[in-house]
Amino acid sequence: MRAINKLTARGIDAISKPGLYADGLGLYLQVSPSGTKSWIFRFMQNGRSRKMGLGPVAVLSLKQAREQAQECQSHLLVGRDPIEVRNEQRRQTQLQQAKALTFKEASNLYIAAHRAGWKNLKHAAQWKATLETYAYPVFGDWLVSSVDVGAVLRVLEPIWTEKPETASRVRGRIESVLDWATARGYRLGDNPARWRGHLDKLLPARSKVQQVKHHAALAYPELPEFMIKLRAVDGVAARALEFAILTAGRTGEIIGARWKEIDRDNAMWTIPGERMKARREHRVPLAPAAVSLLDALPVEKGSDFVFIGSKERSGLSNMALLMTLRRMKREDLTVHGFRSTFRDWAAETTAYPHELLEMALAHVVSDQTVAAYLRGTCWKSGGGSWPIGPIIARLHRAETLCRYEVLSDAEP
Repeated sequence: MRAINKLTARGIDAISKPGLYADGLGLYLQVSPSGTKSWIFRFMQNGRSRKMGLGPVAVLSLKQAREQAQECQSHLLVGRDPIEVRNEQRRQTQLQQAKALTFKEASNLYIAAHRAGWKNLKHAAQWKATLETYAYPVFGDWLVSSVDVGAVLRVLEPIWTEKPETASRVRGRIESVLDWATARGYRLGDNPARWRGHLDKLLPARSKVQQVKHHAALAYPELPEFMIKLRAVDGVAARALEFAILTAGRTGEIIGARWKEIDRDNAMWTIPGERMKARREHRVPLAPAAVSLLDALPVEKGSDFVFIGSKERSGLSNMALLMTLRRMKREDLTVHGFRSTFRDWAAETTAYPHELLEMALAHVVSDQTVAAYLRGTCWKSGGGSWPIGPIIARLHRAETLCRYEVLSDAEP
């Protein structure tokens, strides 16, 4: 039987001659020509002599070296190569370190990955700002894999009732980042920021803590008188607001309008999908008043903006239309509210189906079967039971908007 534990701590200190000194069970003290001392494990596998470094004596004690040698022997007994076992352990450690992503780092990667799909840089800035303000102070430096429901609640509970809309956005953004991290393999398990079937059991619904506020809208019988006053206001912003009313458009769609989108011959405004909220192309038939308004607008050389701004080759600002309302002393109204005016008029004075009214406002029809039918057959001229193009044209041009025109053109 081979001797084991032949070396002693005091004896190791006394050894200075270069060479290998056996302790037993494959453990050797190696002394280099320069005098440095280290531990190695020597073994035979498949008829080949192998040598495995364990570490320097200054770091690894005799007892620790013996424990490592014994572990290596246990691997050999079951046919494993101790060197390959150690290399695999190192690979796993490196993999885990690569997955050691903080929530802040995961958020930045998520934003970078989705930035191209968002409509503007402002959206990305809002994402980052809300997470920096509310989430990062609590668990921004945590590993994304360790974010749990307790941490999420620490972020949400202080603002859930005081700032319900902000809190809802923060929750949704945390959920998106954690879902991304799970899909990329940085975390496992359920999403602690998920609302349905999870946080909805721990936090009150938004409807319980905040009363829904709708955009202030003008009653449609009051629109003719309002249009008379609006047309008396000078400036491009006033004309943009008038155009918004005549087309039931959103502020962003109006101020971003380009001349290349306008088909004067067919009185049609085609807004490309990248400028629409639903990311779908939207066609708006133009009433005669809308066409006349466009014909009277100034055109800036070298710029394609329909409504030119104060800066060279730029459009109006987001606040321009709202500021027009304030100049008219109508702080009680919002630009978006005029879409509600159109919707109320159409619902209360016409018999057109709900889906058509929603599509006229560029809303996504929730029933996918109905939406597919409307898009697939009704746009075809003479082919569908409902020619949706002419119907929307009638909504925009023949009834709603011309009625606005006739009444607003009347003498005060």
